[in-house]
Amino acid sequence: MTGSDRVREVFEASYRRLVGQLYGVCGDLTEAEEVVAEAFARAVQHERTFARLDNPEAWLRTVAVNVSRSRFRRARMAASRQPAPVHPTTLDDDRLVLMTALRRLPAAQREAIALHYLADLPVAQVAEATGVPVGTVKTRLSRGRVALAALLDTVPDSAEEAAHG
Repeated sequence: MTGSDRVREVFEASYRRLVGQLYGVCGDLTEAEEVVAEAFARAVQHERTFARLDNPEAWLRTVAVNVSRSRFRRARMAASRQPAPVHPTTLDDDRLVLMTALRRLPAAQREAIALHYLADLPVAQVAEATGVPVGTVKTRLSRGRVALAALLDTVPDSAEEAAHG
């Protein structure tokens, strides 16, 4: 199997899952698609190395997280910007509320929560993907859960709102 065959095979098996995972990290579906595409582009650039990886999906996830971080830093330095609108027809209301709340978390907490809870990665793999110690990931998860709970608690329940509305 050639390196390009391996990239194609991993793309077909992992693209949608990686976009879903990175959506939680980025908070924007288009951005998630772009950083995952960039990760695959880098896999093509390094196809010989990529073909020998034991866990190519983990490599792609790490690259995509790093691309996301770089883009976030560049955008923050350039100017404050609003995230692109989420495509509401593709997400249910609960998912939209969650993604809106995740966007309000600090980037490090959002990454940890998205990778641990949305991508179902163990803490050690989150640490590897984000390049920080396991203890730091645990702290980010703990603080992120508290912040997320507070954010989600302030979102009015539509049923309750309709009853009182």
